[in-house]
Amino acid sequence: MKSSFDIDLSKALITLRKGGVILYPTDTIWGLGCDATNEMAIERIFTIKQRSQQQPLLILVDSLEMLRKQVDCKNELLMKNLSFHEPTTVIFPKKQSLPDNLTGFQSSIAIRLVDEPFCNALIRQLGRPLVSTSANISGQKSPALFSEITQSVIRQVDYVVLYRQDDKTPAQPSAIVKIKDGKLLKIR
Repeated sequence: MKSSFDIDLSKALITLRKGGVILYPTDTIWGLGCDATNEMAIERIFTIKQRSQQQPLLILVDSLEMLRKQVDCKNELLMKNLSFHEPTTVIFPKKQSLPDNLTGFQSSIAIRLVDEPFCNALIRQLGRPLVSTSANISGQKSPALFSEITQSVIRQVDYVVLYRQDDKTPAQPSAIVKIKDGKLLKIR
């Protein structure tokens, strides 16, 4: 018999592979997600969030190998030392293979190497990065708990993950750093 984790994982994967948008728990706050290589799904996230397409979205990866495929960073020492004590999003120069609407038509991409069982399994089985953006209308407070997500957002997604909906541990957005001149510069 499948566990609820496995059932959620299976349904989320089916949704993502069909170009759908999911509502899911990340290593930080609850997020809206889709296949980061699917331009139409990315557009839906902008619509759900009522967000300008000039504002970039971030992606989650499950490994350094997947990270290397998404960025244009030659500093191997820096890449090997991207371990942080807290969830941290790093802004890299992007490769041209990523959709322009994902990055707000900019030359950089925000990526987080995720350390959360559900996200890791989802990304690994999808085989591609996953978009992750807060599950709220743009400009509103980011939901630290599932119970803080508005019904208008919930109604617009294709699948809502059940895993961790009852988790009452308040979450925080990730720290953000940027690679500049081969060094990390803290932004948030």
